[in-house]
Amino acid sequence: MKSPQTWIGAGTLAIGVVFVGGALQLTSDAGYAGVGPNFLPLVVGIMLTLCGGWLVWEARTGGFRSMEEPSGADRGDWRGFAWVSVGILSNAALITTIGFILSCTLCFVLAVRGLKLSQDHPAGGIAGIAADAAIGFAIAAPVYWMFTQLLAIGLPGLTSTGWL
Repeated sequence: MKSPQTWIGAGTLAIGVVFVGGALQLTSDAGYAGVGPNFLPLVVGIMLTLCGGWLVWEARTGGFRSMEEPSGADRGDWRGFAWVSVGILSNAALITTIGFILSCTLCFVLAVRGLKLSQDHPAGGIAGIAADAAIGFAIAAPVYWMFTQLLAIGLPGLTSTGWL
């Protein structure tokens, strides 16, 4: 292997092959939309395999061309990582207790705080948290309503009305 770039391509290629192999083991009976449950994993696997092959070819024929220097810090920001991780884990832990909208809003608030801290931006105090919560709610609520009201897909709600 020529470089770490080749390893990235080979890893992507291997993941694609695993996806294709897994998709071929799923049933292909057509469902509601006319495609079976193996359709999307098969498409993803094929695309990953193609991208992995292309990455290996690029790396073996001179490396990734015209690559800019990476931006950002030399090391990862552990405070930001911790805040985002807590946001995702709290969403998973609380979604059935406080419902989709509120758990996703909390996840958004915690993730935004982590991302702001990783870029050395001030967290914004209580006004910043309130603004982040309003934005998170404005994103989560329409998604919830679209899934529950328009698509009739059940998501955990806070009430049994289907609106919160």
